[in-house]
Amino acid sequence: MSEIVDAVDDLKLIVFQLVDKEYAIPVNQVRSIEKLEHITRVPRTASYVKGVINLRGVVTPIIDLRSRFELPPTEPTESTRVIIAGLDDKDVGLIVDAANDVLDVSREAIEPSPDVVGVLEAEYIGGVVKQNRRLLILIHLDKILESI
Repeated sequence: MSEIVDAVDDLKLIVFQLVDKEYAIPVNQVRSIEKLEHITRVPRTASYVKGVINLRGVVTPIIDLRSRFELPPTEPTESTRVIIAGLDDKDVGLIVDAANDVLDVSREAIEPSPDVVGVLEAEYIGGVVKQNRRLLILIHLDKILESI
């Protein structure tokens, strides 16, 4: 089982959308969810690093998850959000199409990530959550932050 899941029986997840898939990140890794605001571009960064924002006095790098997962780009909409997430002392903003809801899931509902050949985001997947008719892809925030 993934190291995302610790000793607790239930896990609270923030659910967000990219294209037509639902992804999830543990709520304890989420600092806040913000509307998309002006991003200051930083030269010589990876293409998926859109720049930085000044969020309440803290300069935070912003990653476009569509670009990180090599999904087709799109223009921001009213539902576009920036999930401010962090591990240890490293915070980052993740641009997502929408932040849908918060779910409580049991550890038993989390399955290991499937071995899918050719799926680019596979290295960022920490598991799959099946809940009712929904299939949520649990992401590894540490893998996404690795090269920043």
